[in-house]
Amino acid sequence: MLKALKKMFGKAEGQQLNPASQPATAPAADASASSREKRSHTAKPARAAREPSADIATSNPDQPPRSGQDKVDKPRRERARKPVDNWKLEDFAVEPAEGKTRFHDFKLSPELMHAIHDLGFPYCTPIQAQVLGFTLKGQDAIGRAQTGTGKTAAFLISIITQLQQTPPPKERYMGEPRALIIAPTRELVVQIAKDAADLTKYTGLNVMSFVGGMDFDKQLKLLESRFCDILVATPGRLLDFNQRGEVHLDMVEVMVLDEADRMLDMGFIPQVRQIIRQTPMKGERQTLLFSATFTDDVMNLSKQWTIDPAIVEIEPENVASDTVEQHVYMVASSDKYKLLYNLIAQNDWIRVMVFANRKDEVRRIEERLTRDGISAVQMSGDVPQHKRIRALEGFREGKIRVMVATDVAGRGIHVDAISHVINFTLPEDPDDYVHRIGRTGRAGTSGTSISFASEDDAYALPGIEELLGRKINCEMPPDELLKTVPRKH
Repeated sequence: MLKALKKMFGKAEGQQLNPASQPATAPAADASASSREKRSHTAKPARAAREPSADIATSNPDQPPRSGQDKVDKPRRERARKPVDNWKLEDFAVEPAEGKTRFHDFKLSPELMHAIHDLGFPYCTPIQAQVLGFTLKGQDAIGRAQTGTGKTAAFLISIITQLQQTPPPKERYMGEPRALIIAPTRELVVQIAKDAADLTKYTGLNVMSFVGGMDFDKQLKLLESRFCDILVATPGRLLDFNQRGEVHLDMVEVMVLDEADRMLDMGFIPQVRQIIRQTPMKGERQTLLFSATFTDDVMNLSKQWTIDPAIVEIEPENVASDTVEQHVYMVASSDKYKLLYNLIAQNDWIRVMVFANRKDEVRRIEERLTRDGISAVQMSGDVPQHKRIRALEGFREGKIRVMVATDVAGRGIHVDAISHVINFTLPEDPDDYVHRIGRTGRAGTSGTSISFASEDDAYALPGIEELLGRKINCEMPPDELLKTVPRKH
């Protein structure tokens, strides 16, 4: 009974964390308990940490007060470092090459270089080479790059370096991330978190991801089990945690907004504004913003949230990859499903992505394919997250032949060996066409995209061709591809 009472009142009073339980990877914090170490931009390449009290009050007027229950009252559970297996930087030998930037050319920790070596990345992509030159010095940055260019690794490497070079404060709360990454879709959050886990596996840093559609209590238990260094989240679920007082954002050192243009399209910017108001002022945090397009709206947001940002624009050598063979079939709307079924069935394709513009279209296509004997799953905002994860894994493993998706759900899906992308309906935004067909022909492999153009959506073709800078040959499908779909009994 006495032990139980002590435990109750000890938690209510908010016992401080034992300094000995701080991570072994971080430098020792300053002995002063009243302030957090302030670093200048010139002294170290990463963004300066801020003083605690006055700045927090100024930059977080809407921050809910912490209760004593938030404070740590149990030993910190660090994610254990993986054994280094006597790995040395000399094991990661990369010869200098003209026109290429090596990761060796930046001052990265051996633990981070070990993870990069494991992933098999000897040279930086163009976006990585340019962005890291600014962000590792603590500068804000705005990057424009298409999916698949390596921008995720660019901001993750910068975040990890910042967190390794800066000691965490002696007094720290559960649910107080030091780096925050906001992304518009659940799939993209899961992918970023996976990449972050791969890059931090030798550092002892903890990565967490919060998305809607998953069990809130399970995510809360994870948050209560250990400190959160890097948090990746969708805006809505992050606000849920923040408004309940479970996540506090006043200690964020680096904030990343990924696919800002998509967040605008999806109407997430009011939620993002609420989140940013909970973080330190823009002069006290490093802000990185990435977008596939630099619209006026995106640039206006960047002015509000960054200070003197470096602007990095990566133009793809070709808007659409040369490894993707593109076709357009002119077909009546009533014949689209027959064409889809026969293409997949007659050619025995086993890993195909089908895109449609609306969630109801996605659902109908998936239901008809399943009824007609072709294994298929749907990916849209209406599908619960646990089903989406299970569907994605089944598709990745080859157990499911067809994934039918909307553009929003299709963002962040990275599956190797997708042989064909089919546009059941042409997208209204030409940029979405490029994102769709980019699901195939990845990593140097070849792929094929087939678009159906009917009287309802053929108007989108000129805009797509203008973006591509060339004409796409339109053809009529052969008769055998328009055969009636056999009935399954």
